[in-house]
Amino acid sequence: MKDTTAEYNQAIKQCKELFLKKAKDYGTAWRILRLSSITDQLFIKAQRIRTLEVKRVSKVDEDIPSEFIGIVNYCVIALIQIELGEDGDNETLSLELLEAEYDKKVNEAYNLMMAKNHDYGEAWRDMRISSLTDLILMKILRVKQIEDNKGETLASEGISANYQDMLNYAVFALIRLKTTLQS
Repeated sequence: MKDTTAEYNQAIKQCKELFLKKAKDYGTAWRILRLSSITDQLFIKAQRIRTLEVKRVSKVDEDIPSEFIGIVNYCVIALIQIELGEDGDNETLSLELLEAEYDKKVNEAYNLMMAKNHDYGEAWRDMRISSLTDLILMKILRVKQIEDNKGETLASEGISANYQDMLNYAVFALIRLKTTLQS
């Protein structure tokens, strides 16, 4: 039996290490981004993954796992922006606060994943990575529609839940990519 918690934590550790390194390099310049811009960044990353999955040729020196890591980290950024507000144009977050917020957002997504994992019986383990990519793209399109509707929804779980799902799908893809390479 697989140890989902350990695999999840290992994937997140890889994502967080890069996130914090970039925070040391760039600070929190991303605080200038509106949610719609973050959603568009997620779209670019997911679309690139899909293109690479189809064409199987890359002309840029970033592989598919790197793009999934980017999706995890942009989802965390989006969730932090939702909590702190998009008006943090010049607000710099300390590395300590940033790390605490990162951990908080990942923990919330992890708890959601564990609840869904219980109900769905870890169905993601039998999914194709390309299906996880498509689900991320679908969630991005849902978020874009909610944004276009100015946040108003009639029956949707809302933007935060969609970002959490995308984060979790990207972690699942990282886990599946790692286990595929080890097989």
